[in-house]
Amino acid sequence: MILTSVDNHLGRIRLNRPKALHALNLDMCEAMLAALEAWREDAAVHAILIDHAEGRGFCAGGDIRMIADSSAGDGATARAFFATEYRLNHRLFTYAKPTIAVMDGVTMGGGVGISQPCKVRIATENTRFAMPETAIGLFPDVGGGWYLSRLPGRIGPYLALTGARIDGSEMLALGLATHLVSAAAIDTITTAIAADPMATDAILSDHATAPGEPAILQQREAIDRLFASDDFEEILSALEAHGSDWAQTQLATLRQRSPLSCKVSLKLLLDGATMPTFEDEMRQEYAVVTRIVQRPDIVEGVRAVIVDKDHAPKWNPATPDAISDHMIDRIFAPLGEADEWQPY
Repeated sequence: MILTSVDNHLGRIRLNRPKALHALNLDMCEAMLAALEAWREDAAVHAILIDHAEGRGFCAGGDIRMIADSSAGDGATARAFFATEYRLNHRLFTYAKPTIAVMDGVTMGGGVGISQPCKVRIATENTRFAMPETAIGLFPDVGGGWYLSRLPGRIGPYLALTGARIDGSEMLALGLATHLVSAAAIDTITTAIAADPMATDAILSDHATAPGEPAILQQREAIDRLFASDDFEEILSALEAHGSDWAQTQLATLRQRSPLSCKVSLKLLLDGATMPTFEDEMRQEYAVVTRIVQRPDIVEGVRAVIVDKDHAPKWNPATPDAISDHMIDRIFAPLGEADEWQPY
């Protein structure tokens, strides 16, 4: 499910699980970590490139069926997956050699976690970026609290709560992508980078495509105003009071999302904006996810969206006002020393 090779001076990691849109599982994360470790002090490898092999999509996320199945039991398998996935995210974030992600196609959840730490993040006209976790009872993890909280204005909370999809031009405008190129040029670009990894920026500049008008920026004023609060109920009230079709569409979306996930997401971004290090971010996200997988929403969310596909989840708690600050504080409480997340 992971193909690794060295092409001239370029270490290549290719996601190869096409039927699942290359969604990550534990074996894939372990294989990626092993490759990064092997190349870390290999003088022949000058840079790392992560992309996908056959099929569409870069990476649709994590193995959420496994997570839900584990959550229905003791959650141990899910915790082991998240611990390893977060070590992979952190290893990429701190990797000394240049790292390049080719986000051609769907880039969601876990796919965001392995692309955003990379120094070079390439988008194409096929790229669709989203953190849709609140729809299945999770939250934008894999560093989402770090990355989304650093976006302009209130775009981060908007993306975290609604799970809205954005394209390559929008990613470039927000800094989520460093380059925008044509999908048809990817093979040519990859071959050129393999021949001279140190010339990556020049190669990408030569193949850059002009971005279209970033649609999300046309809503920037409304996003900043209507998603201004870190209180979920206040955001809902602001949207309810606004008469625009756009606001009512966002309100309808949020009413389908897990109230607990939405409150957790807002707290995550609020904390993430001032988190001292990415390691601290991952340690907190792991503490949060270990509590979330013990709650019923993830099982119900996966049932409604993935299994039965009725898109009619019955969340527990069912409403935002049933979720106290004390409940959120308990979810965010640090784990004990024996259980807390540690980097690779």
